[in-house]
Amino acid sequence: MAQHRKSSGRKYGRKASDKVGRAMHEMKRGELKSGRSGKKVTSKKQAIAIGLNEARERGAKVPRRAKKSTRKSSTKKSRASH
Repeated sequence: MAQHRKSSGRKYGRKASDKVGRAMHEMKRGELKSGRSGKKVTSKKQAIAIGLNEARERGAKVPRRAKKSTRKSSTKKSRASH
């Protein structure tokens, strides 16, 4: 008897896909600028991040941002062993 897996659905919504596509298009044309400095964005990863962030602001289905890991605990351990 075969077991069927339940699909969890899409990870990213259609609106998120549209925003990322628009950001990539702007980046390729040299029109996409970063938020703070206003410099031109040249990296694909940065363009994707900007698109996802815009989608997130507008309430699209996008997973939460990954939390930045702090390295304080690992440095304390390594210093204690010396």
